Amino acid sequence: MQHPRTRPDLFAKRPQTSPDWTYLVPTYLVMMRPSITASFLLLLVAGALSARAQVVPSAFDRGLSITAGGEASAFQPDYAGFGIPEESTNRLYGLGAFVDMRLTPWIQFEAEGRWLRFNQLDGIYEDNYLIGPRLPIYRLRYRRITPYAKVLVGFGKMNFENNVGWGRYTALAYGGGLDIRMTNRINVRLPDFDYQQWLGWSESATGSTANLWPYGFSAGVSYRVFGRR
Repeated sequence: MQHPRTRPDLFAKRPQTSPDWTYLVPTYLVMMRPSITASFLLLLVAGALSARAQVVPSAFDRGLSITAGGEASAFQPDYAGFGIPEESTNRLYGLGAFVDMRLTPWIQFEAEGRWLRFNQLDGIYEDNYLIGPRLPIYRLRYRRITPYAKVLVGFGKMNFENNVGWGRYTALAYGGGLDIRMTNRINVRLPDFDYQQWLGWSESATGSTANLWPYGFSAGVSYRVFGRR
């Protein structure tokens, strides 16, 4: 059998979203990942129930605002080559940008793009473009620090080893972090955590599919370009 790294025909069509490789997902990861995903969803639900139960503070009852920012990220891509989803020896580093839109204190949305292009292993890198609801948890607010939870959806793009091809996949991201208000317009985001789920990432010879689970941390700065807090 020819080695996957040496098959020039492996990605004959671009984008290639279902490389014909056999993979093995470690049992302990299969058991842990649903619990981590459930934890983020429970955090989001708890924040929503908390928001519904409390009175809107006058300091936050201000209407539409838009905030834009940039961030630096470090991610475990969950892929090291050979068509097998597994921990990589190389963390990927990169830059990102995000926009937060607040309609009310508890109805907010976030859009983010991230380009993880540094410290590649054999040319493997990942990009992602995501959007979805973002919920500040004011009940856990401490002075200038406000925790938040988010669930985003979009797509992730992977460049495979040795530039033999690339793929684009539907992606979900379960995450959260801390917003630290530095001034009336400037916030620091530290940390921001994303646990991603790339759906139907690979297809084996038997026709079954696997999900890829990249995860990582980001830190950034944002500036409110429109509206009041």
